[in-house]
Amino acid sequence: MAKLKNSESPKKSEETRERILEAALAIFRERGFERATMREIAASAGVAVGAAYYYFESKEAIVMAFYGRAQEAMRVELERRLDVCRSLEERLRTIIGYKLEYFAPNRKLLGALTAHTDPEHPLSPFSAETAAIREQDIAFFERAVTESKVKLPASVAPYLPRLLWMYQMGLILFWVYDRSPKQQRTSLLFEKTLKMLLLTLKLAGLPFLRPMHRLAGELLEVVYDDAKGKA
Repeated sequence: MAKLKNSESPKKSEETRERILEAALAIFRERGFERATMREIAASAGVAVGAAYYYFESKEAIVMAFYGRAQEAMRVELERRLDVCRSLEERLRTIIGYKLEYFAPNRKLLGALTAHTDPEHPLSPFSAETAAIREQDIAFFERAVTESKVKLPASVAPYLPRLLWMYQMGLILFWVYDRSPKQQRTSLLFEKTLKMLLLTLKLAGLPFLRPMHRLAGELLEVVYDDAKGKA
């Protein structure tokens, strides 16, 4: 991997890094992640190949920078929006709705990256490399649950934020491949499944469902303990 001595000022260096990142994202959208090369990314950004490698050691590093930038931008805005929410429904609509809104210009890029869902791949949302981003994302759902004072059996409650995160990931995956006008099918799916989810949470505390609580807790423990072991 080529290394260069960076003689640029901090401001100029950041501008060069940002230019390479934007050039790469444009190529990923147009040609897909797999077909893009560092050489064409460098050419598009107007820098030498060695300079591109100085700022990003690989295409995967570029995507991780994209993830990180998106996460920080969304964190600030989500915190602001959640401050005025009052119910769990409002909070879930805010978290998931804003994610779809933010990523809309990069929907095609996300589609190209969905091939990397294997937790062993560094770009997978389930990988060890993306753990910090994933945990920060889950923390928003934890805040939503806590501030909404959701009451669930002790065997299930600790897993709810992660389950909501998985629900979000399913919606985003559907949205990425939704070819309906303005992704109307995703909007309908979100609306219907959110109502079902909220109703399920309300019913979960009813006494006649108590025999299910222990089984549900044991199942979630198996799933998430196994996931922790592989992270």
